[in-house]
Amino acid sequence: MQEQEIELLQLIEKNANLEPSKIAKLMAVSEEEVRELLRSLEEKKAILGYSTLIDWAKVVQKEEVTAMVDVKVQPARGSGFDKVAERIYRFPEVKAVYLMSGAYDLSVSVEGKTMMEIGRFISEKLSALDSVLSTTTHFVLKRYKHDGIILDDEDDNDKRMVVTP
Repeated sequence: MQEQEIELLQLIEKNANLEPSKIAKLMAVSEEEVRELLRSLEEKKAILGYSTLIDWAKVVQKEEVTAMVDVKVQPARGSGFDKVAERIYRFPEVKAVYLMSGAYDLSVSVEGKTMMEIGRFISEKLSALDSVLSTTTHFVLKRYKHDGIILDDEDDNDKRMVVTP
């Protein structure tokens, strides 16, 4: 991959909302070159989409529960963990799946309206898969930082009184 492509990817990873004209200035290239690089990276599937990070805790009407589920699986013959992971990530409740080192094989991020809904998904769908040997569920209580962005950064200034001996 070219240095220009990597530079462009780093810029839009931090802010997917950057206009091609702004990117062109930052990279010291023409706007047309930026558009061509973006098109090329999208075709290569290096850019899979553009997303916005939202702090849903600040949206009262939209409260969801997130759980991280550690999953121990029996790998499929001939395809290892890939087929099992594919079966799991096709469920609409699943937001992310990662192959992990350690005691568990897969880490699965699941979202639902309630803890009960997530519990039903795990017991009725996820644990019911033949290749799933065991699960451990961790519910997210509060998000502090996501994708490099601090979510609760309102009180930036430490207002505690300095006390010296």
